[in-house]
Amino acid sequence: MKLNKILFFIAIMMLVIACKKDPSVQDQVKEQEAVEEEFNYVVEQFADLKILRYKIPGWDDLTLKEQKLVYFLTQAGISGRDIMWDQNYRHNLTIRKALENIYTSYEGDKNAKDWKAFETYLKRIWFSNGIHHHYSNDKIKPEFSKDYFSSLLAATSTEVPQDVYEVLFNDEDAKKVNQAKGIDNVALSAVNFYGTGVTNTDVESFYGKMKSPNPDKPLSFGLNSQLVKENGKLKERVYKSGGLYGAAIDEIIKWLEKAKEVAENKAQGDAIGLLISYYKTGDLQTWDDYNVAWTAATEGNIDYINSFIEVYNDPLGYRGSYETIVQIKDFDMSKKMSVLSENAQWFENNAPLMEEHKKDSVVGVTYKVVTVAGEAGDASPSTPIGVNLPNANWIRAAVGSKSVSLGNIISAYGNAGSSGRLKEFVHDSTELELEEKYGQLADKLHTALHEVVGHASGKLNPGVGETKETLKNYASTMEEGRADLVGLYYLMDPKLQELGLVEDWEKTGKAAYDGYIRNGLMTQLIRLNLGDDVEEAHMRNRQWVSAWAFEQGAKNNVIEKVTRDGKTYYDIKDYQKLREIFGLLLRETQRIKSEGDYKAAEALVEGYGVKVDPAIHAEVLKRNEQFTSAPYSGFVNPVLVPEMDAQGEITAIKVTQPEDFVTQMLYYSKNYNFLPEVN
Repeated sequence: MKLNKILFFIAIMMLVIACKKDPSVQDQVKEQEAVEEEFNYVVEQFADLKILRYKIPGWDDLTLKEQKLVYFLTQAGISGRDIMWDQNYRHNLTIRKALENIYTSYEGDKNAKDWKAFETYLKRIWFSNGIHHHYSNDKIKPEFSKDYFSSLLAATSTEVPQDVYEVLFNDEDAKKVNQAKGIDNVALSAVNFYGTGVTNTDVESFYGKMKSPNPDKPLSFGLNSQLVKENGKLKERVYKSGGLYGAAIDEIIKWLEKAKEVAENKAQGDAIGLLISYYKTGDLQTWDDYNVAWTAATEGNIDYINSFIEVYNDPLGYRGSYETIVQIKDFDMSKKMSVLSENAQWFENNAPLMEEHKKDSVVGVTYKVVTVAGEAGDASPSTPIGVNLPNANWIRAAVGSKSVSLGNIISAYGNAGSSGRLKEFVHDSTELELEEKYGQLADKLHTALHEVVGHASGKLNPGVGETKETLKNYASTMEEGRADLVGLYYLMDPKLQELGLVEDWEKTGKAAYDGYIRNGLMTQLIRLNLGDDVEEAHMRNRQWVSAWAFEQGAKNNVIEKVTRDGKTYYDIKDYQKLREIFGLLLRETQRIKSEGDYKAAEALVEGYGVKVDPAIHAEVLKRNEQFTSAPYSGFVNPVLVPEMDAQGEITAIKVTQPEDFVTQMLYYSKNYNFLPEVN
């Protein structure tokens, strides 16, 4: 599970740069010698998006064998990139290839307003891995006319099917993932996990009949397939070699086999071998066997995430999106933060949960701060900052989990500059001072507590099904809110200072609480158009947590809504009482998950997490107009360049930076183009 791809502190980062045409390998791997002296984190900014770079510190400290492992794993990851595009929407690959052909072939006026709008449209699609916004799920609207697009097609001899042409401009497939209440979420979601005519009822009926061989170890039915109707009958199209996405999967397997040959140890190599077997067969029992082996393989400097994993893009939470993150252990920070996993049982024992919902034994939680060496699929360009896997509840309980914080990604955000938004929305100088002095540490600790303690905490009641079955379309936001609440509860605990994680637990906790309420009730609204509901799972969870806490806190002067000079602020009057409120909400959220109480989840999310106060929203947007920094950020990836000897053996691997966003996107499309337009 991910700690939201764009956590609230990310909204204050900045940037700028250029573009290029059809890239050669030399373009893609062009070294920037000045980077070592003064690393330029900023690439460019367009629409509501910012593009950054990140370093790979410690690369030269790895052995050549370790560098080869990283290189092979990153190549495996990028090889599956087009899978994510096709999963996001059935026409995405057709659209991307057409737009890229126009971009690289057009010889007309490139200073024209319409051409600039076309460039921005293409960049937005690259960023989102498709034509739907990566965060809002709304279809991205071109800011050029159909007539202009037709002229581009004609000028570049580019052809697109008529239905694809029309979908760019009409209202069809308007939402990638539609989580609205009271609708057929599957039928009204454009995401390509389900075929035409498949409904909520079809999905629930199809998987409701499936039984795992061992009910105590339920298989992740639906995780690795597309569900379609053929001649009126439901059928799974499994992602595997020889199956759906087989051509790209064969490339993934090729690189994983190379990675297995240079594995750091037997446990790591065995886990990679099981992942290869899973890709070859699509067998869900093999997937579980792999996750058990991967979770237990904790030795070594290199680790990775690879496959169909997170289910946020499925409106019913069954199917996994393709993603990969390749990681190098940050030894110093991991040692400092390992204290959280070492004390996981203390946190569980002292949580404000009902006793029957606490785990008797929190097993095998490993926590590492890592350096990202490459990302692809659902993790790129927009990346998480923390991950906790595997997602299967029974594996977490029996074997444990791995939690990572992406240290160099967080560092890149922090070094990319900031706007004046913070000063605009803080209540007073005290709140500003707390945020400036303790805010970044509070964010890092919340990430760690969310991933290590939050996702590992609590248990289901005997006989209660998996959360995706019981809480359905609310499963993701409820789980993320629950993990957030665990972090919030412990951020105001002297135990953190006792463990040596903070110098002043109370001030760090205050900064965390100020930031969370400020973001959940106000600043995250800059990402929405006026009148929109909150739909993304993480945004929803931050709003329902904050709104519920505010409602409770307003009753007894714990949180005050302040209006000053026509502007709204939230002032926390009693931080300890707010902690108690967070504890009460955590207790109820865990009860809902443990008991599978769908009605209570629906009431909580719909009552507090979906609707936005239009007056507050309009005010926030107006106040935000003065700031030029875009609300969303993502990354280009460093490029690993192998050097070969006369026999073709790798003798060294250099880290270079891509010249710009366009260069990298075109390079990926040219060199990792393994799928047909229609799959």
